[in-house]
Amino acid sequence: MNDLSTADLVRLLVVAAIIYPALVVILRVSGKRTLSKLNAFDFVVTVALGSTLATILLSRDVSLVEGILALILLVALQYAVALLAVRWPPSQKVLKARPTMLLRDGQLRSETLRSTRVAESEIRQAARSQGAGDLHDLAAVVLETDGSLSIITRDQLGDGSTLVDVRDEGR
Repeated sequence: MNDLSTADLVRLLVVAAIIYPALVVILRVSGKRTLSKLNAFDFVVTVALGSTLATILLSRDVSLVEGILALILLVALQYAVALLAVRWPPSQKVLKARPTMLLRDGQLRSETLRSTRVAESEIRQAARSQGAGDLHDLAAVVLETDGSLSIITRDQLGDGSTLVDVRDEGR
């Protein structure tokens, strides 16, 4: 293992003192969406930002300017893709997964559970965490694009308009 020299430690401290505030400014300018957990693309950008930050801090082969430009490029690409998804809705089919119905009117969609790799026990746990004691009291359980489960009780269903964009393969 290489011993770190004083120069390496000073470099790390200086780069961290510069790159961290730069990343905070870049993220603040780009808006809240950059670090959201709305879909797989957002997650990939978040991981890429972390990986880039680590590379900038730990690799002597990457200059500070190159690192800052890499961070700006990742955020700009994420911004452009999010803008594309909002301005041109057909692009959402490629960029975003659709939420998926896992339970409807108290009935589990077994085939959908298998295809989405969600266990029935996960549905029961999510229902319990929302205070539901009986799956039959649920109007819907939706696997959201960020991997979370949304629970809607029969009392909360209303006109069901929040389920319009949910893929329901059990119909």
